[in-house]
Amino acid sequence: MSSTGLVTGKVVVVTGAGGGIGRDIALAMAREGAKVVVNDIGASVSGEGQDAGPAQKVVDEILAMGGQAAANTDSVSDAAGGARIIQTAIDSFGRIDVVVNNAGILRDRFFHKMSMDEWDAVLKVHLYGAFYVSRAAAPHFKEQESGNYIHMTSTSGLVGNFGQANYSAAKLGVTALSKSIALDMQKFKVRSNCISPFAWSRMIGSIPTETPEEQARVERIKQMTPAKIAPMAVALASDASAHVNGQVFAVRNNEIFLMSQPRPIRSVHRSEGWTPQSVLDQAMPALKSSFFDLERSGDVFSWDPI
Repeated sequence: MSSTGLVTGKVVVVTGAGGGIGRDIALAMAREGAKVVVNDIGASVSGEGQDAGPAQKVVDEILAMGGQAAANTDSVSDAAGGARIIQTAIDSFGRIDVVVNNAGILRDRFFHKMSMDEWDAVLKVHLYGAFYVSRAAAPHFKEQESGNYIHMTSTSGLVGNFGQANYSAAKLGVTALSKSIALDMQKFKVRSNCISPFAWSRMIGSIPTETPEEQARVERIKQMTPAKIAPMAVALASDASAHVNGQVFAVRNNEIFLMSQPRPIRSVHRSEGWTPQSVLDQAMPALKSSFFDLERSGDVFSWDPI
């Protein structure tokens, strides 16, 4: 198992690691010397069904390459499950050093058609799940005065997208959760950062491939594999990135972006204060040139990966 040992000896929990991005992060962590807890309930993309197989299969892959790993099939969507995931790390390897909050489901629907259950299920896994697992690790991190959180966010929340009010709200919530953790726990030498991953494997089947141009585009998009996300996660888990805290990165094929965070960009002042009419007559016209367009993620990231 050749590596540079960037995370040798660290115990890493990766949620939703039975496939996709989580699996590749778990494998990459193991290659770099980490002991990995592979968590996955084995559900479908929409969160339905349950199967212990995916988590154990990834554990077997890690063991086969000479690494150390343990499987966990608890759901992140309840506090007791989150606690058991962290406890698996303690029971198996005696400590916890890194939490990768990757578990997620999709229940896409236009906002005006979204059911309460569709809203609730996605928030529970993404936002509540990130909190539950992170919170369970916090006392260990505080006690040992070290620890590292890596959360998966999305440009659906950072920028916007159609039909994903639940997912977008959860993912933007995760970025705020990460910043709060970074602020609250920096005095204990604990870090928290986000990755917004582009990995289009689930979409490949729905993209048209009728013309040579379309076929070539799909081939380019296929390069955006989940494995492209793993190097950033391993780098953030390493002590060599001890200076990186409270940041949001995006990874898209061979590109890495530092994403902006909300800050004031323009202001107007009126010494006598504002009335509703003066807001309309003066403030809005003055600020209008700096308004943001109603863009989707695909409008901002409008070029194909190379």
